[in-house]
Amino acid sequence: MTSHSELAALAAAVAEKRDREAFTRLFDHFAPRLNAHLLRLGSDPARAEEITQDVMVVLWRKASLFDPRKSSLSTWLYRIARNRRIDLARRDRNGTLDIDEVGFEPLDDTDIEREYDCQQREEAVRLAMASLPEEQLSLVRLAFFDGLSHSQISERTGLPLGTVKSRIRLAFTRLRRTLEADGVAEVG
Repeated sequence: MTSHSELAALAAAVAEKRDREAFTRLFDHFAPRLNAHLLRLGSDPARAEEITQDVMVVLWRKASLFDPRKSSLSTWLYRIARNRRIDLARRDRNGTLDIDEVGFEPLDDTDIEREYDCQQREEAVRLAMASLPEEQLSLVRLAFFDGLSHSQISERTGLPLGTVKSRIRLAFTRLRRTLEADGVAEVG
């Protein structure tokens, strides 16, 4: 994860030198986080993408307005996104704007980063599970999504209990290796 000071330095490079590489790194870091945050707040995907693009344009054009003594770069960008969302909601005037809505409250960037990291881990787990052989995946689903015991799985599938246990153990070994290789899980 990139530190607040590294992000601020990248923003300074954008402000002072119009550094495209620095902007690309900031875009890659913030665009998915902003978009995911806006989707969680109830924006439709097109609106979330529009706001995210607007925020990134502001970063490119007005990076010199960012003051790292006043806030972190993520707080500054999320505040811009929040304000843009409010502006668009006011413009829509469809009667659904509620300024007391959770989405209009000030942001705590540590919660946003943590939430994004959780989403990234969940996505990595989904992808790792999709790589499991069907014979292992179906048993993992029965055990952890349907809440069945190994004995119940054995009864339901007709597989010997030892086979059920070994396939689930193999699945978890494979998941752990995949997640460790992706830097998502730690050996412990």
